[in-house]
Amino acid sequence: MARAPAAVRNTMSRIRSIRRPRPTAETAALDLLPLPANRWTRALGLMAVVLLGAWLGLLVVGNVRVPVGPMDTTMTLRPSLTGGTKINVSPLGALHLDSHIAPVRLDVNVDQLDPDRSQALVDHPERLSGLQDEVARDVGHGALDLAARSCVAVVAGATALGLVVYRRPRRALAAGGLALTLLAASGATAYATWNPKSVLEPRFSGLLTSAPSLVGDARSIVTEFDVYQNELARLVTNVTKLYDATSTLPAYRPDPTTIRVLHVSDIHLNPASWKIIASLVKQYRVNVIVDSGDTMDHGTSAENGFLDPIEDLDAPYVWVRGNHDSRTTQRYLEGLKNVHVLDDGRAVSVAGLRFAGIGDPQFTPDRTNKPGAEASQELAGARLATALRDQRAAGTPVDVAVAHEPEAARQTDGEVPLVLAGHLHHQEMEVLPYGTRLRIEGSTGGSGLRAVEGEHPDPIEASILYFDRDTRRLQAWDAIRLGGLGLTTAEVSRHLVEENQPGATRSPSPSPTPSGERSP
Repeated sequence: MARAPAAVRNTMSRIRSIRRPRPTAETAALDLLPLPANRWTRALGLMAVVLLGAWLGLLVVGNVRVPVGPMDTTMTLRPSLTGGTKINVSPLGALHLDSHIAPVRLDVNVDQLDPDRSQALVDHPERLSGLQDEVARDVGHGALDLAARSCVAVVAGATALGLVVYRRPRRALAAGGLALTLLAASGATAYATWNPKSVLEPRFSGLLTSAPSLVGDARSIVTEFDVYQNELARLVTNVTKLYDATSTLPAYRPDPTTIRVLHVSDIHLNPASWKIIASLVKQYRVNVIVDSGDTMDHGTSAENGFLDPIEDLDAPYVWVRGNHDSRTTQRYLEGLKNVHVLDDGRAVSVAGLRFAGIGDPQFTPDRTNKPGAEASQELAGARLATALRDQRAAGTPVDVAVAHEPEAARQTDGEVPLVLAGHLHHQEMEVLPYGTRLRIEGSTGGSGLRAVEGEHPDPIEASILYFDRDTRRLQAWDAIRLGGLGLTTAEVSRHLVEENQPGATRSPSPSPTPSGERSP
């Protein structure tokens, strides 16, 4: 082949040099720079499309209607920051279970009771014995159906939205695939964090706050625990009976061998507290009420008439003095029938339990801190601890100690299984180093007139404590929380003592050394 003329070769060489500039130090440096910012913007945009599309898909088609026994239910997965399970029993309220930690929540709506299936149970009551197994199977089938439908929903939703936004099939399919991956990861997280014991500690809201018997009493939730499905089946069975029997809530029927103690504190002259206490006494069939002080606000004799409703409560009233209660208040209470005032370590047996307590050494109705306040609380607690040792030496050991200030209550560690206190206006529970359990109650008066001082009103709090009648040890407690001034919310959460958890070993009771000194 003949060579091109020299002029042509030079021209082509110049063209190639224009198209392919030689690399320089500046162009090499540019190659080392990070990816352009629009790459990250596109990635974030794709993630937003995936999440929004998946949520829309779940919202539109991501639910299944499942017949559970004689009831029609709807199961749905919903995006959530905390996970868990919510069981809606319309119109009675809802139960919340901390069943798992994942970015999805399981919602179970009890829609209605099927009249034909319900009538069959009424006509053949022997079928109730097999209802739990039937419900367990229905729930299992519904869960599998929900999982499959949720996968289709999130993929379809993300793909459809991706097609609308990008108008490119490959981008849309990528969005659908990423949505499926995220759902699978969420499912794996839920499986890894699944807590079948959550059904033992539900939170009730709405009208269901007055029907904790839906998941069994304090003894049955310990002794009858098997697996999550069986407990959920028991729940649905009881709700079925509830719907079938009446449109009103049933009376609470606790285990007859359980002693029920209502713990209240820091009422602070709130007259609404007496109606709340009377309602709890009736609803839970309370055996004894314990008030850990600050019933009054200034402790004057003019306030004494506020205490008169105590005589009309259908349960004995055990009381210790708080720092807002005066000696005048204490003397007035000593004159009321059915009231047991505890002070200076005095002990009394009420409703099968033995209580001992001491009044607050400080009287500070103006909320001032007197010099030596902490030392005086520790001294009062030490006096109570000495009285507890004396009671045990006399063969009459105390089951529950009561003080107003938590600092005083802490001094009884190792001398009594349980000590009750208040003062802090919020609920706490802890096991002290030497085995004594400290229960601090919130304000059953919603902090009284101080409820309006903050941005949000303080809640009204109380607790139902369940004791074994034979061992006189705490089994479980229901923490009750009502909306404060101007609010109408209500919540009841059940808690089990650790040694009563399924599979747990019972820890020994606190016991001091023979000398009365705590072991190091």
